[in-house]
Amino acid sequence: MPGGNTRTTLFHGPFPLAMAGGKGCRLTDLDGHGYIDMIGEYSAGLFGHSRPEIRAAIDGALDGGISLGAHGGMEARLARLICERFPSIELVRFTNSGTEANLMAAATAIAITGRRKVMVMEGGYHGGLMYFGGGGTPVNAPHQYVLAPFNDPAGAAALIDAHADDLACIFVEPMMGAGGCLPARPEFLQALRDVATRVGAILIFDEVMTSRMSAGGRQAQLGIIPDMTTLGKYIGGGMSFGAFGGRADIMAHFDPRRADALPHGGTFNNNVLTMSAGHAGLAQVFTAPVADALFARGEVLRARLNAAAMTAGVAAIWTGLGSMAAVHFGLTAAPTCPAEAVGADRDAMELCFLDLLARGFYLARRGMIALNLDICDAECDSFVAAWTAFLAEYGTVLPR
Repeated sequence: MPGGNTRTTLFHGPFPLAMAGGKGCRLTDLDGHGYIDMIGEYSAGLFGHSRPEIRAAIDGALDGGISLGAHGGMEARLARLICERFPSIELVRFTNSGTEANLMAAATAIAITGRRKVMVMEGGYHGGLMYFGGGGTPVNAPHQYVLAPFNDPAGAAALIDAHADDLACIFVEPMMGAGGCLPARPEFLQALRDVATRVGAILIFDEVMTSRMSAGGRQAQLGIIPDMTTLGKYIGGGMSFGAFGGRADIMAHFDPRRADALPHGGTFNNNVLTMSAGHAGLAQVFTAPVADALFARGEVLRARLNAAAMTAGVAAIWTGLGSMAAVHFGLTAAPTCPAEAVGADRDAMELCFLDLLARGFYLARRGMIALNLDICDAECDSFVAAWTAFLAEYGTVLPR
């Protein structure tokens, strides 16, 4: 493997961690060191490690065979749960990742509208082939992109109007994940909804990460309903998963009984392990009350982390929503868009990452955390204590 790596996000110096196993909210590396898992597989590991309900579902699926190459009963049950939960999803199709779901959503919008342009937000992330930090990457899918300013209703609306005749769709994360856990303002999302309707563009909420904010995602919390929604991460019960869905008239184009049906293959789209684990996770574990409790726990934790930084006199701000947050060093106000976060102190972040790792907490190198359901008050207390100790020890070299 180039660089001994097959997933760029996980690489860090001087030596990236290699994990041997996990149980509950704790991980153990190959050297035997233990960590509290604060990143939760970048929000995919919502259920922690070895959740018994999900393990039982996987064991049951294995007993029936792995690769059956046919329709199964569990995919319909999982689809029904998803359609019941997410207001925008009347019909849904499964993929193997959030990246794949977003690629399919973009292709769907282009095919249906006959238009070519795809609007995305500056600094947005919709998977490894649709990443727009720093303006984009050479490996992005070759669409005709229009980059709009995040959280700027007037600026985005002006761009939509300027490209209206050839604008197929508008992608937006209700909270930027890889961009630094920056929540979209409700008025911004509503403006996108209003203008998309006016010009006939398909509004797509990328809820691959924010679907955990409630049982029905961020869209249910805000009551702002897109035309399509993409999902991934935890909804497959911790197995490889993605999905795209939306209005029935849009998704009906994939009905194989139609003479003009759009094709959508994928050997593992309905694999029995993901279908079984996903249904168990949503039906038995991540109920609406559990989702609300997790959101509240994260809100309290973020407030405590920010209070500790203020007390220490260190310029460090945690942004986010509910169970997801990210820290920005060197800023005196919470950034609302990637442009405002550019000035964050990266050296301080690297120091924080390595120090908290030494104190037994595993988070993303970029400073992001995503709580899993096994993170309880005791773990939150310990994390706040470690963060406070870090601020005290290195306060003289951290930005103030």
